[in-house]
Amino acid sequence: MENQNIQENKMGVMPVGRLVVTMSLPIVISMLVQALYNIVDSMFVSMISQEALNAVSLAFPAQNLMIGFATGSAVGVNALVSRALGAQDPKHANRVALNGVFIALCCYVLFLLFAIFGARPFFAMQTTNETIVTYGCDYLLVVCGLSFGIFGEVMFERLLTSTGRTIYTMISQGVGAIFNIIFDPIFIFVFKMGVTGAALATVLGQIVACCIAITFNLKKNPELKLRFSGFKPELDIIKGICAIGVPSIVMVAVGSIMTFLFNIILFNYTSGGTYTQNVFGVYFKLNSFIFMPIFGVNNGVVPIIAYNYGAQKRARMMQAIKIGMVIAACLMALGTLIFLIFPGQLLGIFIQNASPEEVQTMLSIGKPALRIICSHFIIASVVISFNTVFQALGKSIYATITATCRQLVILIPVAYLLARLGQSVGNDNLVWISFPIAETSALIVGLICFRKVYKDIISKVGDEGLQAA
Repeated sequence: MENQNIQENKMGVMPVGRLVVTMSLPIVISMLVQALYNIVDSMFVSMISQEALNAVSLAFPAQNLMIGFATGSAVGVNALVSRALGAQDPKHANRVALNGVFIALCCYVLFLLFAIFGARPFFAMQTTNETIVTYGCDYLLVVCGLSFGIFGEVMFERLLTSTGRTIYTMISQGVGAIFNIIFDPIFIFVFKMGVTGAALATVLGQIVACCIAITFNLKKNPELKLRFSGFKPELDIIKGICAIGVPSIVMVAVGSIMTFLFNIILFNYTSGGTYTQNVFGVYFKLNSFIFMPIFGVNNGVVPIIAYNYGAQKRARMMQAIKIGMVIAACLMALGTLIFLIFPGQLLGIFIQNASPEEVQTMLSIGKPALRIICSHFIIASVVISFNTVFQALGKSIYATITATCRQLVILIPVAYLLARLGQSVGNDNLVWISFPIAETSALIVGLICFRKVYKDIISKVGDEGLQAA
């Protein structure tokens, strides 16, 4: 019993620096593995053809939105469970967890319907190439139609995170990603299933991870008692989860809409057309390897802030915020250097079986694109750190405002204007400058929102954690 209390309260007593590392490192490792399988997945798809790669790239907004629903609802559950445990209310924490699983099931049904009825119109709006449309529909029908794996995986992993057991999330995510990497070449090339095989490998990896995460919750997470007999959805709890999670979902939805519109701009207003879309898709695969660790730190810091907010320990909250921000900035600085120094090598991963003409075109478009876009990475790390605070304290609406300004209000109009200008002067590279412009605007908005959150919430929290920190 004593050991259980120590584990339960470590977010309130362990030195903050060590706690951030303990909470975040397993998630960072697992997310790096996730990012690796995203890259490997696209690498194998590119071996089918550049059209297949384009189809998977164009599928990204829908796939990202699905993951956004999964992570957004899970963030709400994560914050509320951690806050309840910090306030010594385990019964409420259990009720939140059960309602969170119910929400995950509802989200799966939504994307199952999209897979059946929405996939073809979605692709037809982005390209007129029927081969790409067919590839894309085949891919999304599997990825969204069998998405119960990803919804279950994310929700049950966040329940582990909310009680401080991030080592188990590393195991479940890592094993799922490894299974995906193993299945990819088998389904794509051995069974000759092509793009459908890549999608099937993805969902099978997610289902494996989901099963592992469920097992860990039942066997290794004593703070939460997941008993569904007699369960009924509770509207007040669902509203509380949505108050935190929906803004996060909207934030991802904004990103998906941005990607969708950006692809349309690239197809219509750049000379590269489909090749420019491929570069943009490759960028997102590569950028996940840089951004995933940042989100891992974010996922580790959220329950620390939420727990210590519930326990009224302001000093520990502020230490967690500062340490998380420094780690994020350092990781982004490393990512910037990689993109600046090795753009050709990064692009080469996705053009191994391409013709000499395709290779030359991709490199000529992609190398300057990666070098321009990466200039906003360090700024983005600060914005993401602000969003961590907003999510942990139930003010995700501010993260939504920041994301909307960056990805829709600023990025898309600026990208459109720069693409049209580039078209008129014969310089397609101008469109990529929209990224650092939009991120700078997001930083300004984030600073304003953080100042308000600090004044209204953080500054009013007690200072009992000063000595413990």
